[in-house]
Amino acid sequence: MANPELVKAMDYILNRCDEKSIDAVAAAVVRRRRELAMFGGAANLPDPKKMAREVSGQINMGASIEGLRETVRNMAVRIIRREAPELSDAQVAELTAAWVPGSGKDRGLPPELLLEMADQFVAFSTGRMSAVEDKKLREEIGDWPQRYWKAMPGVVQLLIKDYLDGEINGKTYRAKLTAVLFEG
Repeated sequence: MANPELVKAMDYILNRCDEKSIDAVAAAVVRRRRELAMFGGAANLPDPKKMAREVSGQINMGASIEGLRETVRNMAVRIIRREAPELSDAQVAELTAAWVPGSGKDRGLPPELLLEMADQFVAFSTGRMSAVEDKKLREEIGDWPQRYWKAMPGVVQLLIKDYLDGEINGKTYRAKLTAVLFEG
């Protein structure tokens, strides 16, 4: 006997989908096939509870509460982005702030300052920062790249990482960063 959920899905696809819905279904099928191929079939898909236990076992319990919050924030952002790629950065930041206490802008740094910090961090990381500016920052702040990184919200860190890793281009990075900082 056919699976009732499959029959409903097939009926929807064959009889009621418009072009936009077909594209969404096709993308979902591609993602699901990739997951199945990556994990060697449905029986080998990862168990979220098991993964959570493993991650919690790896977390250094002697670490600061803020470090733990940051780890949880980053995981939440990654999960949201993986499971709902259609969400805007502002929506991701809003969800993260709602799900994880201590997320987002409540860190007390004004968006303008975070934007300047991100610009300096990216300039340093890509070799575009002058030695004079780097030296000045080190004299004033010490290990400023490390301190900047720790001070940035998780969503900003992920955007910077995506840009530096070539996952997004400069224009997209800037638009998303601005949206997160000023519209989120």
